[in-house]
Amino acid sequence: MKTIAVYPGTFDPITNGHIDLVMRASRLFEHVIVAVAINPSKKPAFRLEERVNLAMQTLQDLSNVEVCSFQGLLVDVAREKKAQVIIRGLRAVSDFEHEFQLAGMNRHMEPNVETMFLTPAEQFSYISSSLVREVASLGGDVSAFVPSCVAVALNNKTH
Repeated sequence: MKTIAVYPGTFDPITNGHIDLVMRASRLFEHVIVAVAINPSKKPAFRLEERVNLAMQTLQDLSNVEVCSFQGLLVDVAREKKAQVIIRGLRAVSDFEHEFQLAGMNRHMEPNVETMFLTPAEQFSYISSSLVREVASLGGDVSAFVPSCVAVALNNKTH
């Protein structure tokens, strides 16, 4: 059976840390779905279509990775895509409690889908989309944290 993993997030914007996790997951699973979330509780800097397009551009060289968008419950996406695994990234211990709660809730709603936690390479462990957006909004250089197409998009948004 083909093992399919879903890596969800708002990806506002996608960072080198996200890409590192997708690359790691693409070596572990036959197919990885990067699921870009519509999250009504967040006010993203980029529209959904922009976030999906940036993710597609940055991940286009990974033949076993697809990008899609979703709204609603992650477990519904996992069922629809016939995924057996949800990938979640952990940058720091502070991420663990919230991620542990999400994993428990998802397991309750869909016992046939496992959650796997991956950690980014050390050089990406401090990068978050919100920090990247903040640095960009203050005129800082974000080229070390995001792919060039994302840096350009951020520059266009903030200037």
